[in-house]
Amino acid sequence: MSDKPIIPLNCFFQGCYNPAYEEEIRKAKEMCYHYNQLCPNDNEAQQLILQKLLGEMGKDAIIVPPFWCDYGYHITVGESFYANHNLIIQDGAGVRFGDNVFIAPNCCFTTAEHAIDPEMRKAGVEIAKPIKVGNNVWIGAGCTILAGVEIGDNTVIGAGSVVTKSIPSNVVAVGVPCKVLREITEKDKMTYPIYSELILK
Repeated sequence: MSDKPIIPLNCFFQGCYNPAYEEEIRKAKEMCYHYNQLCPNDNEAQQLILQKLLGEMGKDAIIVPPFWCDYGYHITVGESFYANHNLIIQDGAGVRFGDNVFIAPNCCFTTAEHAIDPEMRKAGVEIAKPIKVGNNVWIGAGCTILAGVEIGDNTVIGAGSVVTKSIPSNVVAVGVPCKVLREITEKDKMTYPIYSELILK
């Protein structure tokens, strides 16, 4: 049995001012701090910290510092995951990324909600809702993905979007709040001329 404190999902619970949770967050922040102090090109040292910090990590996963999270072990990233600078993941609940996910700079994924009622909020009541991102997803710069959201396979989230509700597979979605703009089609392969040396895998 895990010695980690249990965080209940999709219900009110005492999230703030809770010593057990605060200790776990302290440990994760310390690892993030050391990660962010490394030389940006020290891939070996980065991988060692990520292997301790994250719950699961696929082959060839890269997170460009700085990177911050709350617990770390609630985060799962698939193979060939790439996150650019300033990724923030508040992982009170699970945050799961599929394979070949690209995340642009300055993105935030937060599983936490505070109570709407002011007395409950003042008392530290929170709600934790998991986030799931499918395979082959591209999330543009400056996006915020809120608690409970699922993003389907192959989808593109446009820069600056605030994703408040789940987004299906194979679409381009953008906006505040984020909404489906259109489906992804074969025509997207012909948006630009192809450079002669380009090799598609």
